[in-house]
Amino acid sequence: MEKFDLYRDIAERTDGDIYIGVVGPVRTGKSTLIKRVMDLLVLPNIENEFKRERSRDELPQSGAGRTIMTTQPKFVPNEAVQISLQENANLNIRMVDCVGYLVKGAIGHMEGEAPRMVRTPWFDYDIPFEEAAEIGTRKVIADHSTIGLVVTTDGSITEIPRSNYVEAEERVVRELKELNKPFIMILNSKYPDAEETVKLKSALEEKYDVPVLALDVLNLGEDDIHNILSHALFEFPITEIKVDVPKWVLSLDDDHWLIKYVMDAARTASAEALRIRDVDTFGKSLDDSDFMERPKIDNIDLGTGNVRVKMDAREGLFYRVLGEECGYKIEGDYQMIGLMKELAHAKREYDRIAQALRDVRETGYGLVPPTMDELTLEEPEIIKQGGRFGVRLRASAPSLHFIRADIETEVSPIVGTEKQSEELVKYLLDEFESDPSKLWKSNIFGKSLHELVTEGLSNKLMRMPEDAQFKIQETLQRIINEGSGGLICIIL
Repeated sequence: MEKFDLYRDIAERTDGDIYIGVVGPVRTGKSTLIKRVMDLLVLPNIENEFKRERSRDELPQSGAGRTIMTTQPKFVPNEAVQISLQENANLNIRMVDCVGYLVKGAIGHMEGEAPRMVRTPWFDYDIPFEEAAEIGTRKVIADHSTIGLVVTTDGSITEIPRSNYVEAEERVVRELKELNKPFIMILNSKYPDAEETVKLKSALEEKYDVPVLALDVLNLGEDDIHNILSHALFEFPITEIKVDVPKWVLSLDDDHWLIKYVMDAARTASAEALRIRDVDTFGKSLDDSDFMERPKIDNIDLGTGNVRVKMDAREGLFYRVLGEECGYKIEGDYQMIGLMKELAHAKREYDRIAQALRDVRETGYGLVPPTMDELTLEEPEIIKQGGRFGVRLRASAPSLHFIRADIETEVSPIVGTEKQSEELVKYLLDEFESDPSKLWKSNIFGKSLHELVTEGLSNKLMRMPEDAQFKIQETLQRIINEGSGGLICIIL
């Protein structure tokens, strides 16, 4: 990531105000870290010379050994200063130093045998140094920072052993996590590349589930600061995950099984991806999918926390779903093209008669007019009317007429006595009231009621002989072409 992009993204996530809370146990190098960040990042980018010098004067004191140098929380600089980066990108930055939680072996919090008393901004009376340190540290963690840097050490920078820092270190991490504050940990060591330091770094990452950077804070470089802020940015929460699926998936109904699967899978996977650095877990959690390929991270907007993920369908899924939707088995492009040609032809035919079908269902009669390509023209014919002559032009075309004929049938099973008939009626009524669909499945003389009714309707449909069909057709043609003024129907 380019340095400018990093600072721009952090500025967007913090609304332009970057308050870096540097917390942790005492004597870990917090003030030293702040001085290095100010010297390398902040001061060179303050354009106003007066503000730059005033900010330099406000840098915290730092020193080696076991003596606590910081006595109360300190904003560095005292007021947030605007620094100018490339391409007209400006942001306000302020670092917050704190005493930190006390550790065994540190000195400076006692005066003889009595606790050292200090005056704080929160009370109008003196309080013990240890109490002031705890209050100030909690306020920095909770109220005065948008990004947290927990500074701890392996003990190499002081005369205090590593074990003395553990309790205070755990407390700081716990409080930051309770507030959902984005933070990372700095392991301050004189020997950041040593094998023991690398092992400790890995152990801390596993223990706290946060990125840990092993650094020599006293000799921090500009690239190290960039690396610190880059890791901190990836600790910000994900605000939105957008899942892009193939467009054909979006054409499916909301209750389709594939839509439900994609929604459930995305919902489950996103529950595990809380921070930007967790985004890879989104893809890994869907590795075993039978339908979709492993999601690919298409874009991460670090400034807003929006993540765009692309999910592609596995090979063959398109044809499977298409086959399910249209009711035909499709196994490849060849079958699909052939089927599409057939279905397109069928649709053209259906579109022509669709209105007639609607009409016949509503009114009992539907008409499909002929198309121009069905029109047949006969040869012109000279005609004579009295003493005048003319030309007769004849044309014909087929029209389709739909007539709804309601067919009735009945099933009258003879079951025996009157009582047996009453029991059958009661049984059928009970079935109808509980579930009307069950009535059709009722068994009567070895056949379901549905089968009996279907047979009755089919028998009546087949009763109409071909000559009767021809006569009805002929009658309809004469009515259309000659009128129906003299129509007489006799049914014997």
